[in-house]
Amino acid sequence: MATHSSIEWTESTWNPVTGCSKISPGCKHCYAERMALRLQAMGQANYAKGFEVSLHGHVLELPLKWKKPQTIFVNSMSDLFHKDVPEAFIQQVFDVMNRAHWHCFQVLTKRSERLAELSPRLPWAPNIWMGVSVETETYYNRIHDLSKTGAHIKFLSCEPLLGPLSDLPLDAIHWVIAGGESGPGARPMREEWVTEVRDQCVGQRVAFFFKQWGGVQKKRAGRLLEGRTWEEMPAMAASGAPQVTPGLGA
Repeated sequence: MATHSSIEWTESTWNPVTGCSKISPGCKHCYAERMALRLQAMGQANYAKGFEVSLHGHVLELPLKWKKPQTIFVNSMSDLFHKDVPEAFIQQVFDVMNRAHWHCFQVLTKRSERLAELSPRLPWAPNIWMGVSVETETYYNRIHDLSKTGAHIKFLSCEPLLGPLSDLPLDAIHWVIAGGESGPGARPMREEWVTEVRDQCVGQRVAFFFKQWGGVQKKRAGRLLEGRTWEEMPAMAASGAPQVTPGLGA
């Protein structure tokens, strides 16, 4: 777990589940797999099985001990809706998120079909944001599955962005994150792919967050898009309607 995350669009991470399996092209150079194998080699107990899906009930109530409100990325090292995660355990994770109402929880999945299947049985509190990964147009079905859920804030993670995303179905979407792949073997991202996504978000008043250009040396590539950073975040107004706000720490 990390109380301070280096991921630009969140503040902390919480991993009641670790481990995953590849399901689409965006998984090819999975950072979580590399990290899990490194932690296994270091003898970290939660990664004794490497990148096999593992449940960690002993950390379920960790967010309840964090009294300062923060934005928490749930399962940065896994996918909560993986087939090997029992529904009962998913319900326990949602129970904690409901009880820790002073935090904002960001859940991200590539397994949108299971998300849509379980959604009617999940307690969707306003502090639970739900997102799906969309790396190419092939995976627009994930957006449609997300749209059917009861999540109050719905978001897309277009990272790694591996191709153009034209005519994004954004009607039910409140936030879009875009970014290039980083690390060994990183596949290049074209500028026009990013600007097309941004322009669609601006046109439909959807919060847009540009995470990184990526590449083998992502820090050198930076985060500027046409001369500025894009760090918009969704937020709930007093009326319950999502609004676009400045980024974390702004």
